[in-house]
Amino acid sequence: MKRTGILNRHLAGATAELGHGDGVLICDAGMPIPAGPRVVDLAFRAGVPSFQEVLEGLLEELVVEGATAATEIRGANPAASALLDGHFGATLAHVPHEELKSLSAGARLIVRTGEARPYANVLLRCGVFF
Repeated sequence: MKRTGILNRHLAGATAELGHGDGVLICDAGMPIPAGPRVVDLAFRAGVPSFQEVLEGLLEELVVEGATAATEIRGANPAASALLDGHFGATLAHVPHEELKSLSAGARLIVRTGEARPYANVLLRCGVFF
């Protein structure tokens, strides 16, 4: 058994298969899940695991070259907005929530958290480690 890193076997396997340019959507429990992408549902109950826990855990495992969030996050969820700004700064792109939902259909992996606050969603674009 692994001692560190991602222990969930579905998530560990899915992240190992990601390549340059692949999209990973980390989403709250309320985000509609499109048909097509691989989904790892980590939601246990409201708030568990949190958006922050999942985001920070995945950022330890992935190289990310870009991120996109919903414009609405700024007003509706200042804590999640500040979290994303702290990780991605000026490189964080914002699009309307409806566009983020459309973009999520092109993700290779969707990770659903137990987050119960609005707009706690981010689409990551994988980079390479070299």
